[in-house]
Amino acid sequence: MMPGRLAPIALAFLSMVVPARAATIEITMENLVIAPADVSAKVGDTITWVNKDVFAHTATAKNGDFDVTLPPKKSATSVLKKAGTVEYYCRYHPNMKATLKIEP
Repeated sequence: MMPGRLAPIALAFLSMVVPARAATIEITMENLVIAPADVSAKVGDTITWVNKDVFAHTATAKNGDFDVTLPPKKSATSVLKKAGTVEYYCRYHPNMKATLKIEP
């Protein structure tokens, strides 16, 4: 085999065994607003929930997929485990609503 022909084969093999890099997405709660309100992500991505308010919030999925409690001025992380569209809200402030669209 010619040496120049090995490179494309190696690249094809590496693209199969090296997983795509997961993203970290920041969602902020500030002034009784979740921002951004609509987020698209993929299974395996990490959500960093940031509470910039002086009172506690939650990120509570209506379908039960997650329920994150955020004390004032704190953050937390969640790794997305399954695909689907998840509507979530703050249990303490039910007018704070958002949607997370998770692709496979």
